[in-house]
Amino acid sequence: MQTIIRYVTLWLALVIASLAASHEAARCIMYLTGQHVVMPSEDHLIDPITHVILAFMRSDVFNVDETPTEFPLFATVSEVRKQFKPATKIMVAIGGWGDSQGFEAAARDATSRRRWAGQVKAMVDLTGADGVDIDWEYPGGNRDDYKLIPNSQRKWEIEAFPLLVAELRSALGDDKLLSVAVPALERDLMAFTNSTVPSIVEHVDFINLMTYDMMNRRDSYVKHHSGIDESEAAIRRYMDRGAPPHKLNLGLGYYAKWFMTEKCDAQQPLGCRTQLLEDPTSGADLGRTGAFSWHDEVPVELNESFTRAQAHGFYDYDGSYGYWDAEEKRWWSYDTPDTIGARIAWLVGQLELGGVFAWGLGEDAPLFEHLRATVDGILALREVDEGESKDEL
Repeated sequence: MQTIIRYVTLWLALVIASLAASHEAARCIMYLTGQHVVMPSEDHLIDPITHVILAFMRSDVFNVDETPTEFPLFATVSEVRKQFKPATKIMVAIGGWGDSQGFEAAARDATSRRRWAGQVKAMVDLTGADGVDIDWEYPGGNRDDYKLIPNSQRKWEIEAFPLLVAELRSALGDDKLLSVAVPALERDLMAFTNSTVPSIVEHVDFINLMTYDMMNRRDSYVKHHSGIDESEAAIRRYMDRGAPPHKLNLGLGYYAKWFMTEKCDAQQPLGCRTQLLEDPTSGADLGRTGAFSWHDEVPVELNESFTRAQAHGFYDYDGSYGYWDAEEKRWWSYDTPDTIGARIAWLVGQLELGGVFAWGLGEDAPLFEHLRATVDGILALREVDEGESKDEL
């Protein structure tokens, strides 16, 4: 009975927030990754998708004087375009976690920025892409090697990043799309300040706010990795720094995460201490946290614990889902279809964001339950907008 009440509460929140929403046309963006090149066959799931972003192309391939004869990806833009509606925009993502050296070299000075942006433009022209998504994780520091290279050595990137974005906009022109993927946690926002965010916003069509992985191996206590409250806090950080809501997209992760913990209170696991998750000297992963997508086979050693998480997990006060496995001292955190519906209605609807994006489309195969919840949530917002437009007429 309690589970049913929780579901009803979530869906009531969706309806109430949706009725208050106002959007011109909510974006529904899907990253398509080389790890899971799988797409649904149902038109209901394909047609609402407004943008597909192919991930990733390395950032260093553009730091050259002579334009390459090809820019290889796991699939061509034309091949992917055929599988979606003609109006769907196909973009290329540059970078990704652990790929920063190309950005560092590109951002160094005016000459390097101009060369890099020019080669990105050449790639867009050659591939036929509708634009690019810049995924530098992260300008200013806190990258994969942050324990080895201190952030103080990367402070110069804070001012250089907006200049790189501006140079890229100039090279692409106004007829191509430009977006950036940005961190959610305050500790990672070195390059996203009151002075830099307005400059970045000026040159991009939208911002993909990575409101997932908000618990990771750099943390020492239990929280939701994609929690609703945590997501709202992240959104408001950018709004407070000058990002207009209609340019912000809520991030959804189509995967489950787990973390090893100390002894927790099963009824109130939030705030419980984790085990040491990363090497304090090198920052290396100690193997006490992990993730897998819904497309992946559940690792054998995790199967029993994950089964318990699915059967006995709880919806928190804000609608976020989690489970602490007392038998293995393992914390599970992930979005269910219900939490995705609530996040879209409450956050995209109430805060009037531009839309959502998900990492990633194929990661939700073969059932596509989370994609279905995403699409249904976006369609609900669009229907409200259409109704409001008719009323105004």
